[in-house]
Amino acid sequence: MPAALQGALLEELTDLLDSGRLDSALARVEGLHHADLARVLSNLPRADAETLFVGLDAPFAAEVLAEIDDALCEALLEDVGQERLTRLLNALDSDDAADVMARLPQPMQSLVLPRLQDAEAVKGLMKYDEETAGGIMAKELVAVSPAWTISEATEEVRRNRETVEELYVIFVVDDDRRLEGFVSIKRMLLSPSDALIGDVMERNVHTVTTSTDQEEAVRIMERYDLISLAVVDEQHRLVGRVTIDDAVDVIREEAEEDYQRLSGITGDEEPSASVGRITRGRLPWLMLGMAGAAFAGTVIGYFEETIRQASILAAFIPVVMAMAGNAGIQSSAIMVQGLASGNPWSSNILRRLSKEVLVATINGTALALVLALIVVLVFMLGADFLSESGGAQPVRLAATAALSLFVVILIAAAVGTTIPLVLHRAGIDPALATGPFITTSNDIIGLVVFFVLAATLYLPFV
Repeated sequence: MPAALQGALLEELTDLLDSGRLDSALARVEGLHHADLARVLSNLPRADAETLFVGLDAPFAAEVLAEIDDALCEALLEDVGQERLTRLLNALDSDDAADVMARLPQPMQSLVLPRLQDAEAVKGLMKYDEETAGGIMAKELVAVSPAWTISEATEEVRRNRETVEELYVIFVVDDDRRLEGFVSIKRMLLSPSDALIGDVMERNVHTVTTSTDQEEAVRIMERYDLISLAVVDEQHRLVGRVTIDDAVDVIREEAEEDYQRLSGITGDEEPSASVGRITRGRLPWLMLGMAGAAFAGTVIGYFEETIRQASILAAFIPVVMAMAGNAGIQSSAIMVQGLASGNPWSSNILRRLSKEVLVATINGTALALVLALIVVLVFMLGADFLSESGGAQPVRLAATAALSLFVVILIAAAVGTTIPLVLHRAGIDPALATGPFITTSNDIIGLVVFFVLAATLYLPFV
């Protein structure tokens, strides 16, 4: 839905619901796609969203429920009765029903779970970690024997038409349900009806186990252009499948989480989250940034005598801090991106570090030359503040500033490259290494380098 239309719809729905015209509001959203309505509910005032959701038919409400974020889902289900909640969950696929069940309080889970049509499937999915292949897989699938004919397999598809909505491939299993291969729908349609499944199936089947991390499962689907990925247990028995819509959800969620961490947020902030939850996610990083800034201020204070002897050095402090932070962020962002995509080349510390150092050397040289030229030109133009700079020497000052900038960019690139790799090796999300952490650490390092070089190369000649 275009943003302009969504804005107009939100305004209209708010007016209708505030005036108590629920029937008119329901008529207004009739025919709307469930994904669009989920977005609308996420942007309505919480009370209006709850009122509108309660009025929706159970099957449609269930589809909407599967599209909204955790915080809003919990709020919408808070006052839903047991009967309606059961109908909502029965209308969902097992994986979506398990996700919704996991958001409910334990007493409500105990009451509702036994009443579900797929209670065993949902209960089985809930035991898996939500960020594993087992946690995102669906139990609904079609599995046939290699001894069956195409005609028999087609009948099996028809028998499962109500439970398996999205069908991409037919899995082939033996009598113990161990996975042997798969047959695509296209292959079934083009094969003779009396052909054996074992003769037309693909044996080179990609699989993951239930404990495989969801990001790794999605990377396998992306690498091999899969739209349905088989999930097996430790005995290679087929237990579920991850479909392309699940993969897209994981990609979006992981991208949002990494972006938030790059910005100094814990990675779980959602549009409908409460003010308290948002504050808890941001405040620690702001505290860290403030502590780093205070430490950087201490560094400047330590070199107060250096600045007093040549006050013009203070003009370069913002340049050094900004370039140190920017260079570090660039290197760390590329590293985090490579590690997140599962690129094995990114985890080669020496190879990656050498390349980043080479890039930093070229960039640092170019920026240093530009800064030196600017310093010389400013002196030639006879800026007023230079007369108060304590006998500044333009060439030496330009050389000192340029060398400082070069060294700072080199160090910042090295730090930005190695920290994500070290965290990755330690089993910590490397996205935590970016944002405020890299910026603050490189600010401090950059200031120390600048003042040490200034005190060594410039002050003795002033």
